[in-house]
Amino acid sequence: MLTNRRPRNHPGRLIVLFFRLTAGSFPAAATSWFVRVDGGDASQCTGQSDAAYPGNGIQQACAWNHPFMALPPGGPARIQGGDTLYIGAGSYRMGLGAPGAENCHASWSWDCYMVAVPSGPSETQKTRILGAGHDAACPNSPELWGTERASMVLNLQGSSQVEVACLEITDRESCILFHCHGGNCPGEVDACNRDGPPFGDYAGAGIKASDSNHVLLRDINIHGMAHSGIHGGRLHDWVTERLTLRANGWVGWDGDLGDGGSSDSGNMTFRELEIAWNGCGERYPSGEIFGCWAQQAGGYGDGMGNATTNANWLFEDSYIHHNTSDG
Repeated sequence: MLTNRRPRNHPGRLIVLFFRLTAGSFPAAATSWFVRVDGGDASQCTGQSDAAYPGNGIQQACAWNHPFMALPPGGPARIQGGDTLYIGAGSYRMGLGAPGAENCHASWSWDCYMVAVPSGPSETQKTRILGAGHDAACPNSPELWGTERASMVLNLQGSSQVEVACLEITDRESCILFHCHGGNCPGEVDACNRDGPPFGDYAGAGIKASDSNHVLLRDINIHGMAHSGIHGGRLHDWVTERLTLRANGWVGWDGDLGDGGSSDSGNMTFRELEIAWNGCGERYPSGEIFGCWAQQAGGYGDGMGNATTNANWLFEDSYIHHNTSDG
């Protein structure tokens, strides 16, 4: 009997292939979130529209009123890795008493800081924290000011694939932690209150970071912190552009986590960096420099100080001056 069945390898045969798509096949969808001073809390606004809270209703199409709505102390974060958080112009209290700080308590107010920024899924899809004007030379950067002895303002502990841009980070108390505790400091002693709450409008560090890879900081001004501008270790492939660390009471950049394992790796790149007047305090609101002290007076005063560290360190077009100890 003759049939018209074609051989298995005949070119006319239809072959259907099935592919299994994994979660990593496509980039994760990213969401834009908005914070502005006239926004609402997390129940009033969705946070996904750059608009003011209309004054009534819940889950309205409007912005949140504080970065804590996105990254609440104690967590969990309301944003995901790869998302962008836009922070509008204005001043934002960071610590006890701020909107979104309901989990904080006066008895341990030093723990009242934002949960760590979620890591982005890749180097090309970073989680971004962007202040107003980030795309126009930052003419009016939003101010994040620490208060009530908060340990830090911005938390990058364990945060990788992150970009932070166009922020002013400071506090509003004219004090330095443990200032002149050795008793041999000349002039007026301006130690921060640690005896009991209320502690005052100061915070320890502008940014704390550890175990953090592929981070970009640009147009960030950290000044007047009670202890350090940036406290970070075990960093890998960081880039800073137009970073300023000015008049932080102990140190500008502190690379020693104090646990014997602070070494950095990869490339640590600094472009248009300014580190100045660290080891001194800064009066609020005048910005007057005061209380400069170095190691012989019981302070520290390094512009940049590290534990034993690796990495390739590149500094371009940078200005490091008037720090009370090593540059």
